[in-house]
Amino acid sequence: MTSHVRQATSPAGSPDPDGPAAAPEGRAPSAPPAGRTEPSAPQTASAQVPAVEPRRSRRSALVARAAELLRFGTVGGVAFVVDTGLFNLLRFGPGDLLADKPLTAKVLSVAVATIVAWLGNRYWTFSDRKTQTQLREFIGFVVVNIGGMGIALGCLWFSHYVLDLRSPLADNISANGVGLVLGMVFRYLAYRTFVFTAKPAGATKTAGA
Repeated sequence: MTSHVRQATSPAGSPDPDGPAAAPEGRAPSAPPAGRTEPSAPQTASAQVPAVEPRRSRRSALVARAAELLRFGTVGGVAFVVDTGLFNLLRFGPGDLLADKPLTAKVLSVAVATIVAWLGNRYWTFSDRKTQTQLREFIGFVVVNIGGMGIALGCLWFSHYVLDLRSPLADNISANGVGLVLGMVFRYLAYRTFVFTAKPAGATKTAGA
């Protein structure tokens, strides 16, 4: 018995409909549609200013202010030594120059101590804030010192006459304790606000940056 084998034929050059589809030879892969770009690699985020910079600035400002206060206290201490030392020297020193003139001795000692304090504060404590008008600075300095002396006298008056604390200890505490501290605070703030008013060089550069 002869079996007839039936073979599937197709036109020449056409693929078998049951087989896998093949791309025509000699044809390049199609390009992406116009206006469409390939995704690129994620870009690195721009560097940000570290948060530690403001902290360093604040720390530097605090250190500078502490150093300024230390210089101010040192100058005040030297002026106090000059005041008390010269007063006692004029009254009780060799020759008894002003032994019977305590007020004159005090005026002279305060005047010399004021000049010492002005020079120390101008050329050391507030050297970066001194202005070109020395006469105006000196007059303002004297006025501020008179105000500081008035604070000390006010504390002494309140303690001695209002509170009726008349012992030597009470007078010293009110005048040379409370009055001295309040007077120093007043002087420091007034010097920075009204006497040495020039802008520091560092602050000018920072503002212009």
